[in-house]
Amino acid sequence: MKEMTRVELRPLQMRDLNAIERIERASYPTPWSRSMFASELAKPSSVCLGAFDLESAELVGYLVISRYVDAWHVMNIAVEPAHRRRGIATMLLERLFELTAGRGQRGYTLEVRISNTGATGLYERLGFKPRGVRRGYYTDNREDALIMWKDPITDSVDE
Repeated sequence: MKEMTRVELRPLQMRDLNAIERIERASYPTPWSRSMFASELAKPSSVCLGAFDLESAELVGYLVISRYVDAWHVMNIAVEPAHRRRGIATMLLERLFELTAGRGQRGYTLEVRISNTGATGLYERLGFKPRGVRRGYYTDNREDALIMWKDPITDSVDE
């Protein structure tokens, strides 16, 4: 593992959109549009967290999650390429679990490219389990998505 980037985690704001877009375009073959991010930032049912480098104050990673009925759906997570494999995605997800503990009866779900073994390994280490496949989910190359679920996090330890 590379040297850790020291970050501060805090809610994303509209003023972060340029930095979000830069990381998104460097991370995905079919990036989200600026308006998709703006809409999630404005949604009361979404949690949008950013990881900001403590030295430069630059955004180096982000997480967007939305609440659907009784489950949390991880919509988007990305880390600046130069800062990957330093625990930033893990920190973002762990903070998310802290913020949402006890608030999702069905837990957490996400889709990940079948070929993205690095991300799949991260999610499995954090308790997500494969539960199905969405055939041809990704529009750029019709790649399948692995559907993963993590059980809800309860507030009390004795359940």
